[in-house]
Amino acid sequence: MEFFNSDGARTGLFFGATSGVITTIGLIVGLNSGTNSVTAVLGGILVIAVADAMSDALGIHLAEESDPDTTHSHVWAATIMTFLTKFVFSISFAVPLVLLPLGPAVLASVAWGILVIVVLSYFLARSQGESPIATIAEHAGIAILVVVLSHFIGVWVSRTFG
Repeated sequence: MEFFNSDGARTGLFFGATSGVITTIGLIVGLNSGTNSVTAVLGGILVIAVADAMSDALGIHLAEESDPDTTHSHVWAATIMTFLTKFVFSISFAVPLVLLPLGPAVLASVAWGILVIVVLSYFLARSQGESPIATIAEHAGIAILVVVLSHFIGVWVSRTFG
């Protein structure tokens, strides 16, 4: 159980969850705006859950390994936790797509993503002795910016190439 209480696991948890949420809601909104296809959106989620989770885990692995003061167990805890949390959070966005029509599923996915960012931000702020409101506003604002930009990119791609 020491693995799950380590600094490396905490790094992987926060990085993997945040990356999983931001990447996946951006992809969902962009693909929906560009294709209006549940197949494209669901396929994108599944690819993100596997390929991007592995990519981020390797990225964290190399970043942590580059620190000469980092232990082997820290590196592997961060690597494994990054993959697991990115995979789980990314794949969780498939649930609304399976249960709801595309439009409501996209809205539910964005709401779920913002909720996860708010909860992560709250716990991060509390652990650092900072204002939860300021931290939540900053992180939720970035997530909303990703959603807005992804929507307009999807619309642009659809109009330009569709």
